[in-house]
Amino acid sequence: MKGKAIELGDKYLVEWKNGQAHPAEIVEIRQSKSANTTQNGPDAYEYYVHYPNFDRRLDEWVTYSRIDTHSLIDADGSLEHGNSKSRKNKRKADDTGTDTKRDDKGAKLGELEKEHDEITKVKNIQSIVLGRYEIETWYFSPYPEEYAGDEKLHICEFCLKYMKKQKTLLNHSYKCNMKSPPGKEIYRDDSLSMFEIDGKEHKIYCQNLCLLSKLFLDHKTLYYDVDPFLFYVLCEMDSNGIHHIVGYFSKEKHSQENYNLACILTFPPYQRKGYGKFLMSISYELTKREGTTGSPEKPLSDLGKISYRSYWTYVLLNIFRRKDQLTNITIQEISRMTGFKTEDILSTLHALNMIKYWKGQHVISVNQSLVEKHLLATKKVRLCDPKCLHWHPPADKPNKSKSL
Repeated sequence: MKGKAIELGDKYLVEWKNGQAHPAEIVEIRQSKSANTTQNGPDAYEYYVHYPNFDRRLDEWVTYSRIDTHSLIDADGSLEHGNSKSRKNKRKADDTGTDTKRDDKGAKLGELEKEHDEITKVKNIQSIVLGRYEIETWYFSPYPEEYAGDEKLHICEFCLKYMKKQKTLLNHSYKCNMKSPPGKEIYRDDSLSMFEIDGKEHKIYCQNLCLLSKLFLDHKTLYYDVDPFLFYVLCEMDSNGIHHIVGYFSKEKHSQENYNLACILTFPPYQRKGYGKFLMSISYELTKREGTTGSPEKPLSDLGKISYRSYWTYVLLNIFRRKDQLTNITIQEISRMTGFKTEDILSTLHALNMIKYWKGQHVISVNQSLVEKHLLATKKVRLCDPKCLHWHPPADKPNKSKSL
């Protein structure tokens, strides 16, 4: 079959599985496994495409038949006419000219970002088998190259060891004596359980957890040096006492900025069940028991900002609902009650239009009917029960309540 040649960097309309067409950029090309050895036209290849208007998790390999080769798209989003290749080359020259004007620091940062994007642009593992779930992956994760490809990656849901074949996983399951994460169980509430895992003591498990989570997290640098981190793994426990991993968050053991959370993830089969906010509430309960205040590691992703703003809003509104019992409450008192940093409280109150600046200080302005209105519009948040948390700050991290 003869067809129009496609090059890396070209942008076309590409048909989704639902039949709709969306602009996409060609970021990788490979020989199709189903192509005949005699085929050498563009239909003998598969094309990895990125949809600029959507999250990278939707990037995918497509066949030539799904690409509308009559719809080459210009940089401004319009269809190109005339000598499109020469115009593309001109754009590249223009971009190069712009790059030379950057300062050294900016150029170096740009080079690092470009290198990272180049390495991670193509999803290297398409799906995983974790426990009873088969899950489509979202992003690149730096698993060893021999484990990457179109085949499913099989992962033991207890020790998180990864394997290429289902038979290997089956043989491993007879030998693996783990039925829960390693570390210390610090939370138990009916079927919910959480374990605190020291990255230094359980290095292989925590490295495997980072590799696994990277398949579903974008714009997070993966560190094999897990020693400085604690990992808090949330599980659902079945009737046989077996713990099935739901999600986790990590935090630095010693954070100069008082970050109480570095990375957070609920695995796809358990999303939209309130576990994300539950993990946030655990992180703040730990912070309160340390006698200090904390905040998630910055900068937050767009989704992270939305999730945390929703959590902060829910907690603050429930405090204001009881405002008749809390006369003239201050920002500092709210900070001590919640473990929230004052800047996070202020930004949330500004968004709710519940803060005023009067005589050189911030004053909380609460309208009870407005509070009730916000709460009615807010989805109920799943929070941890502090009575079920059996945890105390480690000896090398003394309680800081006296300094508040």
